[in-house]
Amino acid sequence: MPLIDRLRREIALTGPMMVADYVARCLHDPKDGYYATRPNLGARGDFITAPLVSQMFGELIGLWAVEVWTRLGAPDRFRLVEVGPGDGTLMDDALRAARLAPAFLEACDLVLIEPSAPLREAQARRLSDHDRQPRWVKSLHAVETDAPVILIANEVLDCLPARQFMRTDTGWAERRVGLDDADGLTFGLTAPSAGFVQPGFDIAPGQIFEISEQQAAFGRDLGALIREASGAALLIDYGRDRPGPGDTLQALKRHEKVDPLYTPGEADLTQWADFPVVLEAAVRSGADVTGCRGQGDFLRALGVETRAQRLMQSRPDAAPVIERQLHRLTAPDQMGDLFKAACVFAPKSLSIPGFEG
Repeated sequence: MPLIDRLRREIALTGPMMVADYVARCLHDPKDGYYATRPNLGARGDFITAPLVSQMFGELIGLWAVEVWTRLGAPDRFRLVEVGPGDGTLMDDALRAARLAPAFLEACDLVLIEPSAPLREAQARRLSDHDRQPRWVKSLHAVETDAPVILIANEVLDCLPARQFMRTDTGWAERRVGLDDADGLTFGLTAPSAGFVQPGFDIAPGQIFEISEQQAAFGRDLGALIREASGAALLIDYGRDRPGPGDTLQALKRHEKVDPLYTPGEADLTQWADFPVVLEAAVRSGADVTGCRGQGDFLRALGVETRAQRLMQSRPDAAPVIERQLHRLTAPDQMGDLFKAACVFAPKSLSIPGFEG
């Protein structure tokens, strides 16, 4: 039975579904979920991420990891962890750049956290030529803490769904996915259920307020991991760096926005990263955090413009393409401002590349 029919039947039997539960089913349903069965990344797929825009992104992240390792005292054993590695492009580029520091690679235990079987296969293929071969674990809880951890999570938070609440003229309501008169999926409002806490900022009637319990849990677990193991976790995602209202649920198919309720499981569904919630949860777990920087400022601090110039000098024929890639990664009207970078780290004395000054 197709996912949409199973969702209809479940809603008819148990009532309207929380938005977060609906998104989770669309992405991870074992039989028909988007990531479980048909993830489609890249220019010819449904969406593109920064590592797929240009090799410069992954290379700079690799050199960032090398510098963090150096500032940790160059331990002879550490774990390089990537959460949600996509098709493996970021780690492929990062490991290639890290060949400049052979001792870093020699000390590295490469760990990938990926729930999608098709993407695990893609990662294995992509990384097959590297000396450091990855091992896969299921969650942050499975990452050992007997050595420092350097962790990368690019566009992970936006895959952790949020519940949605609306302020009405008579009070608060929760937005849920229900059925219309023709048994089609539709959004509706119900009384808020457990876990709702009114926002600490002004919100006008008719506006949406999102709460992601999964993003908060990720921040909590990440903070605990980094506190216990020491090290640094780099988070890059599109989202908000201060609390505020907004309906950020979107579905992408072939790089076009589509109705999130249309063909469940066949499009990528995302919601904005809530950096304040994630970072606060990490602090409560005992880690320290940086503030947020726009992706453009962060990459410039790591030297992306210098790297682009060197690539253009070595490949003059590709200079226009490289210039467009740099613009896509850093320009305020592209990925430069909407995408944010932040870091969770320990000990407190650790200075984090890209966030100094």
